[in-house]
Amino acid sequence: MKIKTIAGLMAILLGVAGCSGLNAREQRALTGGAIGAAGGAAVGLLTGGSAFTGALIGGAGGAAVGALLPRDAVGKR
Repeated sequence: MKIKTIAGLMAILLGVAGCSGLNAREQRALTGGAIGAAGGAAVGLLTGGSAFTGALIGGAGGAAVGALLPRDAVGKR
């Protein structure tokens, strides 16, 4: 059990460390992908479909939208 926990934590830390030098467009794509994946998984679960498929579709869509947003569209009110 401890080995699985340590391996999981190491995977998370390595994933986060790889995101440290992103430019603004890459950061928007990453954020959009994460939000889209979470939303897609939730919709998949709530509708009785596959959470995995929902996460894949939502993540891809969110990353595309995040990458295509103009720089001045983020953070303005």
